[in-house]
Amino acid sequence: MILLKDKISAEPGFQYVIDQMELMSAAGRRRMLMQPFVAERGELEREYDNIGRVAECLARPEANRDVAVVRHQLMQMHDLQGSLSNLSQRMVMEEIELFEIKNLAFLCMTTAKAASSLGIADILDLPNLGDVFALLDPDATQIPNFYIYDSYHPDLGPLRRELKARQMQLDTFKGSDDERAALQREVNDLFERQNNIQQQVVIQLSDKLFAFCLPLQKAFDRMAYTDFLFARATMASDWRLCRPRLVDDRTGFRSLWNPRLRRHNEELGLRYQPVDISLRRGVCLITGANMAGKTVMLKTVGIAQMMAQFAMYVPADEASIAPVDDVVFCIGDEQNEMNGLSSFASEIIKISDTVTRAANEHLLILIDEPARTTNPVEGKAIVQSVATLLERCPSTTLITTHYSQLGLGCRRLRVKGFVEDLATTPLTPDNINSFMDYSLLDDDSDEVPQEALRIASILRCNKQLLDTAAQFLKQQPHFARNAKKY
Repeated sequence: MILLKDKISAEPGFQYVIDQMELMSAAGRRRMLMQPFVAERGELEREYDNIGRVAECLARPEANRDVAVVRHQLMQMHDLQGSLSNLSQRMVMEEIELFEIKNLAFLCMTTAKAASSLGIADILDLPNLGDVFALLDPDATQIPNFYIYDSYHPDLGPLRRELKARQMQLDTFKGSDDERAALQREVNDLFERQNNIQQQVVIQLSDKLFAFCLPLQKAFDRMAYTDFLFARATMASDWRLCRPRLVDDRTGFRSLWNPRLRRHNEELGLRYQPVDISLRRGVCLITGANMAGKTVMLKTVGIAQMMAQFAMYVPADEASIAPVDDVVFCIGDEQNEMNGLSSFASEIIKISDTVTRAANEHLLILIDEPARTTNPVEGKAIVQSVATLLERCPSTTLITTHYSQLGLGCRRLRVKGFVEDLATTPLTPDNINSFMDYSLLDDDSDEVPQEALRIASILRCNKQLLDTAAQFLKQQPHFARNAKKY
C-alpha cells in the first residue's frame, strides 16, 4: 500500500501542498501522512463527498460558530496513542493518562454536538463517550480536567481533610522536637493512606476503562480524521480547488495550475497561465522550446493526480481523473547526484525500474527529457527505446524531449512557446517567461521546435557566438530546414 508519507518528497510542489495543510493537531498530521493512495472509485467518491459537505459548512456564515468550536477542539487534541495502547494491554494508568482520556472524551462529545448542528455528524462518525466522561467526572463538573475526586472512595474525603488539618498544624507547630517528630509521623501515615486509596481508585478506573478501549481508539482516530478532513476542505475552499470527476479512460484538466508556482508569481506580480491537457493510455511526447514550461507541466500533472488519489480536490477549473496504481516522477534526482551518482546513471536506473513496473501496473509516468546528459546518438536511441516499450504497457506516459526524427507513432503535443506579440517591454532574462504561451497544441510533426538561437538573440547574447552557431547550424541540413531565422 502506498501512503502519503511515502510520496511527500516525490516532488517539491507536492510537498508544498502538504505543508500548506491547516492541520490543528499532531494526530491530524499523522492521519494525513497515513492516508493511502486510493484507486477504488467508491472510496474516492465518498471522500470527495465529505470534503464537499464540509466545504459547504465553511461557506455558510451561520455555521461559523460551530466550525470554530470544531477547530478549537481539534487544537486541544493531545497525542495519547501511547496511553490508549497501554490501556489496551490492561496496564494501570497514570493520573495524567486518565486526564488525557477524559479530555479526549470531552473533545469528542463537544465536537459531536457541533457536528450535529452542522449536519455532518454522519461523516465524522464520532462514538458516544458519555459513559467514559461520566466515569472520570463523578462530581459532574463538566470540565475536561481530571482529579481523583473524594466521591471515588468513602474514606478519601475525611482522610484528606484530616491530612490538611495535620499539615497546617505541623506548619505552625512550636513544640519540642520529639513532639514535632511524632506529628510528622502522623502526617506521613495519613499521606501514605491517602496514596494507597488513590492508587486503588486508579486501578479500579483503569479496569473499568478497559471496556471502552475500542470506542476510545475510534474516537481518537475519528478526531484525527476530522482534522485532516477539515484541512482538505479548507484548502479546497481557500484555493478554489475543484472536485475531480472519476472516469475510466482519459484523464483531463481544464485550466490546470501549479499551486507553488502560481503563488510565487502572484507574490511577484507576474502572470501565471494555466494549461489544458488531456491524457490517454500510451505514450505522449511533448516538445517545445527551452523555458516553455514543459517540466513544470509534467510536475503539475503529477501533483494533481496524486492530490486526487490521496482524496483531495485538485488545482484546476475542471478535472477528469482515471485512477492509476501510482504516479512516477522521472524528473532529475538531486539526492543521488549529491551522493556521487552521475545524473545519467540515476536517471537511467529510475527509468529502467519504471519500465519494469509498467509491464504489470497502470502507472502515470512523467519523464523529463530522458538521456539529455549523454551523447545525442545514444540519447535518441534511448528515447526511442523507452517510448516504444512504454507504448506497449497499460500505463499513461508523458515524455518531454528535444530529439527530432524519432520515428515513433505515438501522440505528440507541443508547447506553443514564445509569442513576440505579447512583448510590450524590452525582453530580459527576468521577464521573458511573461511572453511565453504555455498552451499545448497537437503536433503531427516528427520535428521539435528550434528556437534556442532565436531566444538567445532576443536576449541580446553575444552576436559572434550566435553567428558562429548559425553557421554550424547551416551545415546540418536536417536542422537548418526547420530552424527559424534568429
